[in-house]
Amino acid sequence: MESIVSKVLDNVDIRILDLLQKDAQLSNLELSKRVNLSAPAVHARIKRLESEGYIKKQVAILNHEKLGFDLLCFVFISTNMHQAEKLASLEGSLEAMKEVLECHCLSGEYDYLLKVACKDRKGLEIFIRKLNELGVTRIQTSLALREIKDSTVLPIHGDE
Repeated sequence: MESIVSKVLDNVDIRILDLLQKDAQLSNLELSKRVNLSAPAVHARIKRLESEGYIKKQVAILNHEKLGFDLLCFVFISTNMHQAEKLASLEGSLEAMKEVLECHCLSGEYDYLLKVACKDRKGLEIFIRKLNELGVTRIQTSLALREIKDSTVLPIHGDE
């Protein structure tokens, strides 16, 4: 079964995206060698992929442990809010919290899953108090003991 992405993007676009998601520091010259296009053509494709939203942003991924964020937590929360304005306000507050690395709206037992980075237990306690102030009715926190896999690479290049 062919993916939706391949109907919109050609194989060169997919290859460029795959290379960039694995190493965003590759130069246009290096990319051009790997996909057999000129550097200006690669540059034009990257700009198009950015403008069409396939590339959201390019960032440096930091080592949280080296920077003193020793607690990586997954926080499940539920709320009794059902009004759109209140939910939008809650989601805006969650998005603005610097400790929240990811926030996902869920189906099932909990309403949201948060990936949270804290420096220590005190930081986690302060964070949970902030959640309580937002009107969250139920909180379950799980601490990550160790990381088995940490990746941002999507499996877009099928066969590899």
